[in-house]
Amino acid sequence: MRTAPGEHTPTRRPQGGPPLLAPVLAFAVLTISYVVVNSSIPRPDASGEEVLRYARDNGTTIELGSLLLLASATPLALLAAVLYRRLRALGITAPGSAITLVGGVLAAVALSGSALFGWAGGRLPMDADPALARALADLSFLSGGVAYSVTFAMLVSGVSVTGLMTRLLPRPLTWTGLALAAAGMVSLLSLIADPFAYLLPVVRFGGLIWLVIAAFLLPRTRPSRHQ
Repeated sequence: MRTAPGEHTPTRRPQGGPPLLAPVLAFAVLTISYVVVNSSIPRPDASGEEVLRYARDNGTTIELGSLLLLASATPLALLAAVLYRRLRALGITAPGSAITLVGGVLAAVALSGSALFGWAGGRLPMDADPALARALADLSFLSGGVAYSVTFAMLVSGVSVTGLMTRLLPRPLTWTGLALAAAGMVSLLSLIADPFAYLLPVVRFGGLIWLVIAAFLLPRTRPSRHQ
C-alpha cells in the first residue's frame, strides 16, 4: 500500500519503560531500613568469638536484616533494567547503557550474596566454631561491601558518562557520579589496605543519594537539537 503525496508514515515512539522513581525509592527505603536494623553488627575486625556471641544473642535481628538486604536487591536489578531501557529509548547506543545494566545486576547479586551469608551466620548453633562465624561474616562483608562498591561503580559510571556526553543530566551531577565511581573502584584496595575501607560507606550512601537524584532528573525524551 503506497503512501499518498504529502502524507507522513506514522512512526512508533520509543518506549522508555516504567518510571524510575518507583524502584529507586524502594531500593533507598529498604537500604536505609537494613542499615538501621543492623546498626549494632560487629565490626569487620571483631574476633570470631564476638561475632558468634552476637549471632547467638541477635539471631532474629540478623534474619530481619538479611531479609531487608535481600529484598533491596530486587528493586536495584529492576532499576538497572529500566535505566538501560530508558537510555536506549533516548537513542543511546554507546556502551554506557550496557555498562549500567551489567553493573546494576552484578551489584544486586552482591547484595543477595551478602544477605545469604549473613542469614547463614545468624543461624549458627551454640557449639559452632568461632572461625566459621568469622568466615561467614567476612563473606557477607566482602559481598555487600567491596563487591557491591565496585559493581555499583559500574552502574554509576555508565549513567554518568552517558549523561555527560549527551547532556541528559546536569554536569555537576555527572562529575559527582564519576567521582563516586572512581571511589568505588579504588575501594577494591581495601582488600590489602584497611584505610581504603572508609570509601565503602561513601560509595554506598553517597551513591544512593546520587542515584535518587539521577533517576528524578533523567528525562523520558531527548530534546531536539533545534530546540
